Amino acid sequence: MVLMMNAIKQSDRYQSPALVVGLGKTGWSVVRYLCDQHLPVVVTDTREIPPFLAEMRARYPHVEFLPGMPAEEYNHYEQVIVSPGVAAVSERAVGDVELFLREAKAPVIAITGSNGKSTVTMLVSEMLSAGGHQVLTGGNIGTPALDLLSEPTPDFYVLELSSFQLETTYSLRPASSVVLNISEDHMDRYDDLRDYVEAKQRIYHQALAVVVNRHDELASGQFDSDTRTTKISFGLDQPQEGQFGVVEIDQINYLACGTKLLAPASRMAMRGEQNWLNILAAFALIKIAGIELSEEIISAGLVYPGLPHRCEVVGEYKNVAWVNDSKGTNVGATLAAIEGASKPLILIAGGQGKGADFSALGNAIDNHCKSVILIGEDANKIAATVNQQGKVRHVSSLEQAVELAASVALQDDTVLFSPACASFDMFNSYEHRGDRFRELVTLMMRGDSHVR
Repeated sequence: MVLMMNAIKQSDRYQSPALVVGLGKTGWSVVRYLCDQHLPVVVTDTREIPPFLAEMRARYPHVEFLPGMPAEEYNHYEQVIVSPGVAAVSERAVGDVELFLREAKAPVIAITGSNGKSTVTMLVSEMLSAGGHQVLTGGNIGTPALDLLSEPTPDFYVLELSSFQLETTYSLRPASSVVLNISEDHMDRYDDLRDYVEAKQRIYHQALAVVVNRHDELASGQFDSDTRTTKISFGLDQPQEGQFGVVEIDQINYLACGTKLLAPASRMAMRGEQNWLNILAAFALIKIAGIELSEEIISAGLVYPGLPHRCEVVGEYKNVAWVNDSKGTNVGATLAAIEGASKPLILIAGGQGKGADFSALGNAIDNHCKSVILIGEDANKIAATVNQQGKVRHVSSLEQAVELAASVALQDDTVLFSPACASFDMFNSYEHRGDRFRELVTLMMRGDSHVR
């Protein structure tokens, strides 16, 4: 890391053109940031026509675009800024979040994890805003980090950060930070689970305060108390003083900080125990950043409805609930959705598995699902982990999956669409996939037989 930082000194880092690798949403934000400072830029992408090429040429015609540049040529540039999807093969590579952090003037609350990070990011943002604080939110969700610098300086930046972004970030010193959980994801990118965990835990390296999941040893890691000003934990068990958890009194579950009851969990608009964890993590992040949990802050968290494609209830039809969890792009996310769903359960899953181990999903299907309908590239890999093969059904499209689920579902069943896989074998994104599921279910509920 010392070599990296020495290679990118503030005084001379832009004497030669900066190389921007990748011209998607993040890369385009980097190009705008550098060009608006009148700094020389060269752009490369593996694609001949990346998404923002036309916009770049129209706005910055002087910027040179060199498609398909070999990675060994990156070291010819003093500054290399890689998009999150690009492996940092150059020792000079940084990401857009690193550039943002060099200029940001407000405290940062930083959030990562295999699952739930978008929900927690939005919870923290909504709750702080309700408490009267000015907040700007971005990173791996919504607005690219560099675009936040064009806004007036807030009281807090709330950033969702992926493992890919953390790989190329060196100046992160968050006011509070969390790794929500760890489950296998992006195993097509990392050599093993340990590499993935190390990338996630970079969020803690220089943090002023940390929030840890006391149920997840991989996520919480090991901390030296001499280098941490504060640490708070969260979990679903009864918390110790100053920690966050769940207290049961007269068969009612309360969200709590130590012995202080914050609210009954049943008051939450979002359902499922995974969302109890999410709101508890959000409470902890806010408190450890020095903000008291006012009634307004707590209420904002309770009424937050959740994000699209995250255990989103599409509706009920013939007393069957239909739930869109297309954001379930890895095994851990789908396991959480299964645990939080009403039973009996029909699961629709499948897609690109990204090298994941599906054995835990197979066990969950055995134990919690009356039926599983599989689609996509890695459907057979999921099926192979299920012991009760009579539960498994294969179809070739999401349309057929919805049709089959409707035909086998009985009153009080729940149909859960949580793929445990990426979408790119059949769809443009998890949003595209979830939107199509929602459309199909809506057509069915309207009685439209033309769902294909």
